[in-house]
Order: sequence, then C-alpha cells, then structure tokens
Amino acid sequence: MPYDLIIRDALVIDGSDSPGYRADVAIGNGRIQRIGNLHGVSASEEINAAGRVLAPGFIDVHTHDDTVVIRQPEMLPKITQGVTTVIVGNCGISASPVTLAGDPPDPMNLLGPASAFVYPRFRDYRQAVDQARPAVNVAALIGHTALRSNHLDDLMRTARPAEISAMREQLRVSLQDGALGLSTGLAYASAYSAETDEVKQLAEELTAFGAVYTTHLRSEFKPVLEAMQEAFEIGRHARSPVVISHLKCAGAGNWGRSPQLLDALETAARTQPVGCDCYPYAASSSTLDLKQVTDAFRITITWSTPCPDQGGRDLQDIAAGWNLSLLDAARKLQPAGAVYYGMDEQDVQRIMQHPLSMIGSDGLPEDPFPHPRLWGAFPRVLGHFSRDLGLFPLHKAIHKMTGLTATRFGLHERGFIRQGYWADLVLFNAATVRDVADFTAPKRAAEGIDGVWVNGHLSYAGGKPQGERHGRFLQRSGSLVSGFKQG
Repeated sequence: MPYDLIIRDALVIDGSDSPGYRADVAIGNGRIQRIGNLHGVSASEEINAAGRVLAPGFIDVHTHDDTVVIRQPEMLPKITQGVTTVIVGNCGISASPVTLAGDPPDPMNLLGPASAFVYPRFRDYRQAVDQARPAVNVAALIGHTALRSNHLDDLMRTARPAEISAMREQLRVSLQDGALGLSTGLAYASAYSAETDEVKQLAEELTAFGAVYTTHLRSEFKPVLEAMQEAFEIGRHARSPVVISHLKCAGAGNWGRSPQLLDALETAARTQPVGCDCYPYAASSSTLDLKQVTDAFRITITWSTPCPDQGGRDLQDIAAGWNLSLLDAARKLQPAGAVYYGMDEQDVQRIMQHPLSMIGSDGLPEDPFPHPRLWGAFPRVLGHFSRDLGLFPLHKAIHKMTGLTATRFGLHERGFIRQGYWADLVLFNAATVRDVADFTAPKRAAEGIDGVWVNGHLSYAGGKPQGERHGRFLQRSGSLVSGFKQG
C-alpha cells in the first residue's frame, strides 16, 4: 500500500541535538512511517526537498494563545513560523478553569475580554479546543492567578486556608483531565501578595502527577536571584520539575548579570530538574506596569483602553505631547500594554545559548500592535542567531524548539522525527529562512518556511494556509520527573 506522502532527499534534523542526515521520510495515517532511502517506494504524493531542512514542527513553549486558538483557529502568526504546537496557560494566567465576577484582572486581560473566559472547568476548555480544530496542537498549564481570581475577593493578599483548599481541588481535577502543570506570575500585582507557602501548597498537587511547575519569577530585576531561589524551593517541595519563564536580566541596572543567573540555574540543576525558556529579543512586552516606567530605556505603548489612538507610539513622545511626566502619562493611558526595551543583547544571547534553555515566543496575539516575537521568534533563531551570528549550530537551535521541549513537557511522540511519531513537520530553506516582522511592522510572516504539516496534513505552504485545520488538544503523558532532561 502506498504512503500518503514521501518527502525525498531532505536534510533531516530530527530534534535530538544531533547533526542532520540526508534521507527520505514517508508519512501515512498522520504518522512518520519510514525514514531512510525509500527508492522504489511509492506514495500518493511526493515532494523533492532537494536538501532543504526537514525538522520536527516547532513547539512554542511559552504562549498566551489560550483563547485565540479557539476564536481565531487559523493561528497564522504561529503556523507561518513552522510552529505546530503551542503551550498555553503561562505566567499564572490561563483561560480555564475560570469563573469571572467581572472584567478579567490584569494580567488575565492579556487573553481577551470577559466574553473570552467561558470555561469554568479545564475539561470545558479542552473540549472547546478540539471543537475549534485549530491549525496547531494545544497543550495547557493551569494559571495560579486564574485560580486566585476564582476564589479570592481581594487579589492583593495571600490566600486563606479554605481558599487554598478550593484552588487545590480545581488544580487536581485539571491535572486529572490532562493539564501539564501549574504556572505562576508572581511579579504581577494580582499574585505578588501570594506568600511562598501558598504556592508550595498548590504545587503539592503536582507531586502525584509528576507535573511541571513554571514561573514568571517574582522579580526579573535586582532581586532576580532571590526569585530564582524561591522557584527552586517550590520545585523541591513539590518534587516537581521547574521551568523559569523568559529568563532575563530586566532593567538597565541588571545588565551583564546573565552569568550569575545561569550559574544559579546550573547549581540548582545538580540536585533537581530545572530549565528555562527565553525569546530571541532584547525587548519584553506585557501590560503597562507603573513600576517599570523609567527614562533609562525606550517604552512603546502597544494598546490603551482610554487612549487607543496612542498605540504604536513611544511613551516619551506621548508624555511630551501631553506635557506630563512619564509616570503621569502612563497613569492616563491605563489600562494599557507596552514593549520595554529593557534588556542587553549580550545577556539575551548568553541565556539563549545555554543548554538548559528552550525557545518560546511569549507573543501576545490580542495586542493590536504586537511585539514582533509573535510572528518572528522561531525564524529569528534559525536565521539571525544560528546562521548569521553562529551563536549555535542549526541542530542545536532546532533541539531547543522541538525535542528538548517535548521531553520537558511530556508531549508524547512529538518533537522528534522518529518512526511511529506524529508527523508534525516543517520544511525550510536554511539559507533563506528569516524573520521579517519588526518593531515598526510586527504583523509580517517569515520567509523561507516552505511547508508545515500538522498530524500528517499539509497545513501551510506557498505562503498560505492549506485546506482544513488538523491541530488537536495534547494532554500530559505520564510523569515528567524521570523524563526531564537537562540539556
């Protein structure tokens, strides 16, 4: 019986952190059926890769695509980059399990308006993803702030015992229903008042499932090392793997400290499973935080509810036009979003290069004027950092966005090109792949991505989506503790 597809003469870089090899790859019934010299073997369709790279579909380890995968299931910002799986629920904010009493609190508003939060149980969200059939696969964390918003009448305090018990129950049921683990966003005001013990008690639910703990640290500024130690302490308490989200040295006073952060990460890794994700830019993006308003670096406003016409303008220019201080202008813009040019490029490169780091976009799809990472993160790593700067070889770059991520998050039979695994694949030209999105025109598709297959179906080619969407919900597969690899 012929296969559905044979991709011939590809440079197969299989996600395992090994150099590529030339081979043919046969696909059938949504899976990779054979790899090797398939001369004389037939298929319903054949593609001559002519030495182009065939890699596992990229896994975006850090997204806020929770509701957009349902409301805009075409997922063009991701599929155009070669991303075939997104991990949602990061930074303590998730679409489920959530029952809102009013508008979503900051930063849950990054996921959309109140009308987007219609999943009181995790299983409701999981069913909605499968019904929407997005163009990419979806796996999900449970957000600590989301749980707090369900049970606390005041997010500016730590939770009481009965509230912690209620949050634990929701987390436990969600883990039973296939959630990957727990995420926190302790830097945000809505979770900053949560004492370490509150998080520890919640994290105890991870133990029985071998589930992961991910965290947007309590601080990425001067106390970042102390915040890292808090994260490691929570992981040890729960006997749970720890992933630090978008590890960075934020703020001009912090520049150059990446060796200290990476040394702390390596030290922890000797006694517990830890890692981090990062994005390939020296600018961050989130809601407009008055604590981060400074004249030490540039800040661009991406959206503002009371002043929508200011989106895309620098805060300094807005303040000058209004004859206000930066802080007063920021107050007038609230609620709002911003891009902060608050990192040093050398720190970004050191963290990205480290063997414990994975690649994630941290893109904000609801943003009217988004950070270019939403559309360009993965091609930027392949083109600018691997090919042009030689920061690491191509197979290392691909490992950081495929096999390493799949292993750390328990995504069974994903992230590698292996016989029997699901055929999530991307075909690209290593000589031309590059990000096109930038800070002035951020909604632009990458170049050099020739084909993307999701669960064996061609989903993107020739610069356009192809046919039906074939993404699905991916549940956690078993315990992550024994399978968590450190590099």
